[in-house]
Amino acid sequence: MSRVYNFSAGPSMLPEEVLKKAAAEMLDYEGSGQSVMEMSHRSKIYDSIIKGAESLLRELMNIPDNYKVLFLQGGASTQFAAIPLNFLNGSGKADYVITGQWAKKAFAEAQKYGEVKAVASSADKTFSYIPKLNKADFTPDADYFYICMNNTIYGTVYHELPDTGDVPLIADISSCFLSEPLDVSKFGMVYGGAQKNVAPAGLTICIIREDLLGKARDITPTMLNYQIHADNNSLYNTPPCYTIYICKLVLEWLKENGGLEAMKERNVKKAKLLYDFLDNSKMFRGTVVPEDRSLMNVPFVTDSDELNAKFVKEAEAAGLINLKGHRTVGGMRASIYNAMPYEGVQKLVDFMAAFEKANS
Repeated sequence: MSRVYNFSAGPSMLPEEVLKKAAAEMLDYEGSGQSVMEMSHRSKIYDSIIKGAESLLRELMNIPDNYKVLFLQGGASTQFAAIPLNFLNGSGKADYVITGQWAKKAFAEAQKYGEVKAVASSADKTFSYIPKLNKADFTPDADYFYICMNNTIYGTVYHELPDTGDVPLIADISSCFLSEPLDVSKFGMVYGGAQKNVAPAGLTICIIREDLLGKARDITPTMLNYQIHADNNSLYNTPPCYTIYICKLVLEWLKENGGLEAMKERNVKKAKLLYDFLDNSKMFRGTVVPEDRSLMNVPFVTDSDELNAKFVKEAEAAGLINLKGHRTVGGMRASIYNAMPYEGVQKLVDFMAAFEKANS
C-alpha cells in the first residue's frame, strides 16, 4: 500500500528519510549489534545519542549557553503543573493569555498554586484570533507571563511576542517547534511535546534560562523539579530513549535541509497554497482572522455539517487522512508540519477543488 498524506495534529507525519534510516538501524545501531530500543540509557553509545540530539538542537535553534535543554516525559500537559511549582514562588503571581484549550488548561492548573490572572482571552469568538494586549493589564511583579504560541486546535499563532519587560515569558511551542527560527533569548522558558514536529509521542523538550532554576517549592515532586533534571542531564531516570533517538534523526534531517530558515520558507509556501484556495473558495472558508493564521494548523469549514462529514470521508478514501477538526470546533483541520511535503498540500487543494465542483 502506498503511504497516505497524514494531516493529523499529532502524532503526525515524520520525514520519510528519518523513518527509512530508523528502519535500517532497527536491529543494529552503528555496528553495536543492538537496537536503540534495547540500549541502557547509561551506556556510552546512548550517551552519544542524547548529547548529539542536544548539540543539534542548540545549533539549529541558536540556544544561548545560559539555557538548559531538558529531554523529559509527561507531555506538555505535565508542564502545566511543573511550571507554577518551579517558578511561581516569588510574588506568587503570574499572567496568562487564554487563546485555546491548552492555555485554558495550563491556566486552570496554575490557579491551584498562586494568584494567577487571565490578562486576555479570545474565547468570545471561539479562539479564532490572538487578543490584543494592554500592558497596563499586566502584573508588574509577576513571576512569569504565559502564552501558548501556536494553537493547534484553533489555528492561531503569535506573530509578535508580548512585551513583558523584566517578567520572564514562558511559551508552549508544541505545534510550531522547529517550524521557523525563534529567538530563545526573548523567553524565560519554551517547551513543547515532540509529537507534532520533532519526534514520535513520548518526549517533551524544555528549554529553560538557568537563573530561573533552583526555586521550586518544597512540595514539588522530584520528577517535576526542573533543577533535578538539569543536574542529571535529563538522565535522572530512564528517559524516552527511542523517541530521543528519532528526535536526533529529525534534527539531522533539518540540518541537511537548510535549517530553520529553509523550513520557514517551505512552510510559508505550503500555507499560502492552502490559504489562497480557502480565500477564493465559494464552499470552504478558513476560521481564523488572516493576521493571526498559523503556518502549521489550518482549520476550515463548509456551511454544512453533512458536507463536512462527507468531505472528511471522501478525502480519507483519496489518501488524505486525519482531516476531521477537533471535537470542540468541528469542521476540518489540516496540520501541515515540516514533514508534510508541498505535494501533499497540493493534492489536498486539488481534492478540495474537485469536491467543491461536484457538490455545488
